[in-house]
Amino acid sequence: MKHTLLAGAFALIAQPVLAADKLTLMLDWFVNPDHGPIIVAQEKGFFKDEGLDLEIIAPADPADPPKMVAAGQADLAVSYQPQLHLQVHEGLPLVRVGTLIATPLNCLMVNANGPIQTVADLKGKKIGYSVSGVETALINAMLAQAGLTPNDIEMVNVNWSLTPALMTGQVDATIGGYRNFELTQMKIEGGEGRCLFVEEQGVPTYDELIFVANPLKLDRDETRRFLHAVERGAQYIVNHPEESWALFSATAPDLKDELNAQAWKDTVPRFSQSPAALDQGRYARFEAFLREAALIDNIRPVGDLAIDIGWQEGPRP
Repeated sequence: MKHTLLAGAFALIAQPVLAADKLTLMLDWFVNPDHGPIIVAQEKGFFKDEGLDLEIIAPADPADPPKMVAAGQADLAVSYQPQLHLQVHEGLPLVRVGTLIATPLNCLMVNANGPIQTVADLKGKKIGYSVSGVETALINAMLAQAGLTPNDIEMVNVNWSLTPALMTGQVDATIGGYRNFELTQMKIEGGEGRCLFVEEQGVPTYDELIFVANPLKLDRDETRRFLHAVERGAQYIVNHPEESWALFSATAPDLKDELNAQAWKDTVPRFSQSPAALDQGRYARFEAFLREAALIDNIRPVGDLAIDIGWQEGPRP
């Protein structure tokens, strides 16, 4: 009996330890509250629990991550649903595999006490923007619902100076600012802004931040495990708001300022609690919206744009 026990003990010791699977995630920009579930999952060890060695990389250029995934230089990237549609139509091998932020963040921002209280008040006004294309389509849809046309307003490219352009009167409104950041930034700088939410003004709702992969190189099992860890991160944030903020903000000194603290509170309700789940209707409706806006030439099936890889119960293979 003694020899049997010793043999069993040595057998357990001799068993090889499974190496964690390496996975590379490109963020859409530097770490900020939008990435809360990812960072919290990393700090809590949820990716390690899933047998993953996750490398999180912030890009030098926010346009790079989807291109790097398409080229096979990264496994996953944080990107945007509106841009995904355009990139797939351009021929990039990309597909949505998960959702990080499940509501639009974009808003039409105006001065809270200014003359613009509704979209109809934009007639004869200037709207600042940073990126043409999707943002132009958003504005046109909002104008149409208010009985206006693109000829009723003037679009002004203010590069990335959305808040300063609004505060200095260079423009009367801006599109492209995020409701969870720019409103607080404006307040910190002595102004008071207000958002007209795009999804309440004629634009079909969409997922703001998503995870994209190259469908030709996609490892479904690793991606399932990645999304399960992200889901645990999102759930932990909801269940433990103070602890999760402490974990997140401790990862970099510049995250503990007033802007990020408020942005965290404003972003938490928008994190997807089911990152792997796919709302096919959102992608079909937004595809039709872009076709109507003449930004794409045809309608692609949802399966070309987004997939639900599901979840496999049981032990790791």
